Amino acid sequence: MKFLDEAKVWVKAGDGGDGVIAFRRERFIEYGGPDGGNGGKGGDIVVEAVDGLNTLIDYRYSQHFKARKGGNGAGQDRTGAGSDDVVLKVPAGTQIFDDDKETLLADLDAVGKRVVIATGGDGGHGNAHFKTSTNRSPRRADPGYPGEEKWLWLRLKLIADAGLVGLPNAGKSTFLAAASAARPKIADYPFTTLHPQLGVVRLNATEEFVLADIPGLIEGAHEGAGLGDRFLGHIERCAVLLHLIDGTQPDPAGAYQTVREELIGYGNGLAEKPEIVALNKLDAMTPQGKASRVKALERACGKPVMLISGASREGVPQALRALANAVLEKRKVEQG
Repeated sequence: MKFLDEAKVWVKAGDGGDGVIAFRRERFIEYGGPDGGNGGKGGDIVVEAVDGLNTLIDYRYSQHFKARKGGNGAGQDRTGAGSDDVVLKVPAGTQIFDDDKETLLADLDAVGKRVVIATGGDGGHGNAHFKTSTNRSPRRADPGYPGEEKWLWLRLKLIADAGLVGLPNAGKSTFLAAASAARPKIADYPFTTLHPQLGVVRLNATEEFVLADIPGLIEGAHEGAGLGDRFLGHIERCAVLLHLIDGTQPDPAGAYQTVREELIGYGNGLAEKPEIVALNKLDAMTPQGKASRVKALERACGKPVMLISGASREGVPQALRALANAVLEKRKVEQG
């Protein structure tokens, strides 16, 4: 299934049904009076987060959604039928923006959350509604009110506890495959990962968390270079970031600074998130190169650096334990 994390849709809630003008006509009742009923309510447009979806591809070719009009009123004080709602099912983590792409209308960050994004119009009043002591036979009925109509942007931000960042070819996909049952594409050329990948990391019977891998960043990504920074939105909800550095390159400190500058340029609090720095591809480094690169990287980031190898799994359990501790800390804070 193709991954799509942004879609534009048009929604139109149903108009209300019309009220009617009617009068009682019964044998032996000389002055029957008005009995025109009200119109029914138009259908709402509802967006609901459901389980089992991880892409907005359903809204790539089907972009217009319209609810039905409410039923018209009838004689004998009968109210028109209300129309059914139209429900748009989206993955958990979907945000709904107004047409300007800046005004956030709703954030469906959990399965089961739903929001009425366009309200159906109320039905118009029939002439029975307008009967008074001085106006015994009103000949007035109102049309139904129009339903809301608008263009919306759906933007998916994956629900993950921890995220992987780094330059292309830093070994993020290899690490994800070593840490979880996910099977991302792995190759020895840049930008192997073209869209975000998720994997569930299970440390034991009671501890697990979701790990997200996004396409690699290059210098100028926040200005559109490479694949740009559009996929960084998928790690905005993460509790911690694992910053992987390719240990086989000559300047790991420069690689670290490049990615950090892109996180700062993107904003939205990514640069302030807890970060674990790891020098990857330990199996391909010489002892002398390992020592010098760890020292240079620690000077650049100002914190201890972990040594790991996604290919041989050396150091991977320790990195996963550090991630799990950070995730657990955030969950404790959220639960109060």
